[in-house]
Amino acid sequence: MNLKKILAISFSFFIVLIYAQNSALPQDYLSKEFHKGRRNALRNEMPNNSVAVFFANAVRNRSNDVEYVFHQDPNFYYLTGYKEPHALLLVFKEDQKVGDNTINEVIFVQEKDEYAEMWTGKRLGIKGTQDDLGFRVVFNGSEFKSYDIDFSKFDKILFKNFNNDVRDSKNEGDLYDLIKLFKEKISYDLINLNNPTSDKIEEESAKKFDSKKLSSIMATLREVKTKDELVLLKKAVEISAVGQLEIMKAMHPEMSETEVQGIHEFVYKKYGAEYEGYPSIVGAGGNGCILHYIENNKTVVGNGELVLMDLGAEYHGYTADVTRTIPANGKFTKEQKLIYDLVYKAQEEGIKAYQIGTNMSKPNNIARKIINEGLAELGIINTAKSKHLFFPHGSSHHIGLDVHDPGNFKKFEENMVVTMEPGIYIPYGSNCDEKWWGIGIRIEDDILITKNGPINLSAMAPRTSEEIEEVMKLPSVLTNFNLPKLND
Repeated sequence: MNLKKILAISFSFFIVLIYAQNSALPQDYLSKEFHKGRRNALRNEMPNNSVAVFFANAVRNRSNDVEYVFHQDPNFYYLTGYKEPHALLLVFKEDQKVGDNTINEVIFVQEKDEYAEMWTGKRLGIKGTQDDLGFRVVFNGSEFKSYDIDFSKFDKILFKNFNNDVRDSKNEGDLYDLIKLFKEKISYDLINLNNPTSDKIEEESAKKFDSKKLSSIMATLREVKTKDELVLLKKAVEISAVGQLEIMKAMHPEMSETEVQGIHEFVYKKYGAEYEGYPSIVGAGGNGCILHYIENNKTVVGNGELVLMDLGAEYHGYTADVTRTIPANGKFTKEQKLIYDLVYKAQEEGIKAYQIGTNMSKPNNIARKIINEGLAELGIINTAKSKHLFFPHGSSHHIGLDVHDPGNFKKFEENMVVTMEPGIYIPYGSNCDEKWWGIGIRIEDDILITKNGPINLSAMAPRTSEEIEEVMKLPSVLTNFNLPKLND
């Protein structure tokens, strides 16, 4: 066999190998065209002669030399698709002349480093950011120091105000350096945005710096989902609903809260969801009355207890938020069922108000009225107008790249995805008959607003008390999943 044929075969094998490696990775991420379109949408909302500045999220320390798993700032990911730390994005309202080039955006990214990548994984670097994410103008973070940009020429510099919680990794061009250099370039430390002095120079500079408008613009963009976003968000919701369905079949007294959590999160991983969208909440008995209970360390769920499960899968950045409350033994007591059915009624009536043009406060008002009247009828409160803390939270919030996605919370619009989550929580020791004590119930679903009315994206998870009891009679694939006993 001659050398030319050997080289040809070797090259073909290399191409097949690369294809095989790439095809083994998820292929359903948002496209670079999506992110570019979002930057253009941002640009359309920016004031004239302005620049918008975005930083990647900080790397957070967990303990000693161990970091938390890095999670990108949602706005940064929304606009770029870049999932690595130590990065900076500048978006210009108008085209800028830089040397012989005309640009309207520039991104600074982590530099390629073979040794570092051996420890912590591949980096896109300049070429990868250009090829994979579609940016034309890309620099290493270390080049921001010498990058010639005159921020004084802009009428507005839009950015999110800073928290002093970014560590200096001592690597040139890290997030610490990028923020420090940006502040120096705009003379940020000379201005108190919350209390500008009467000094004319400082007053003019303070007008230039705007740490509020950008949040409003991004909320407007992100509260209405695009077609591409809905594909991923629906998948996250359906995965979460399957998790609820499977634990209903697997649940039995004597489980621990942690085991319940683990079954949900196993389902998420089985479907390829990278993370949980927020710390999983699994509260049995009185723990269900703690709204954001995340310890999940009760070792034995009691036979007559309810289990409140508020969990959501994060799939390719998009997060669901689904809550179900089930009886550990598969059967609601009389008191539990009365409270559960009251919460369900409040949710059902609230969902009907998820109509285009309706004020977003209306579902909460509907649910609150129904719950107050129901609690009064059951004798838990004196009258429907009695003050109480048995329903202490709102019923609706946007979901998306954040479990509490930003929004303006004015009126429902087409392609918003908003939760509906009424609840009743009666802790032990409450000022009512003790037969109600320890009942904590929340039902939460993710609702898509459409021209034809609301669609419950999480409806796969049973919701009525009767449906839950029937599903809990079904066999579970986990029934025979037994692990060896460990020594005490």
